[in-house]
Amino acid sequence: MDKPLDAEQSIEVATRIKSKSKASFENAAKAVSTVEGALYVQGFIVFAGSPHKPVEHSWLELDDRILDPTFPHLNRKPEQLHYYPAQKLTAKQLKKAIDEAKEDYPEDDPLPIYGSTPYEYYGDAMLGGKEYLQAYEDANAKCVELNPPKQRNQQN
Repeated sequence: MDKPLDAEQSIEVATRIKSKSKASFENAAKAVSTVEGALYVQGFIVFAGSPHKPVEHSWLELDDRILDPTFPHLNRKPEQLHYYPAQKLTAKQLKKAIDEAKEDYPEDDPLPIYGSTPYEYYGDAMLGGKEYLQAYEDANAKCVELNPPKQRNQQN
């Protein structure tokens, strides 16, 4: 069962951390330490319409719901958004992974975190392990369902 998006609390968290558009990884990383019991999650978000493909995204999860600090910038209703998790980290695990990434690759942005190698590849993009591939495939199937080819051609 998919966890529901808590739009009201997502907006509250977004306001508190001053979330930015097109910065889901940074928004979620900043927010995870402000929400007790939350996990930082990386994966994919899917919705009807452009870009007609899964979008790599990050959000927070609690036991019973999703909080998305980027939600106010998505211009969609909660029921239009579908989340496919690939990796979940506690705030402590995320901090450690960011610190290690900054140390190992100081010239690169430490987010997103892809876990340990070996990585799986699809298309021209590098992803994390097999859990990323599974999340992508599930998200892509939902994307095809939401964006049938006939509908896509009419929107172009």
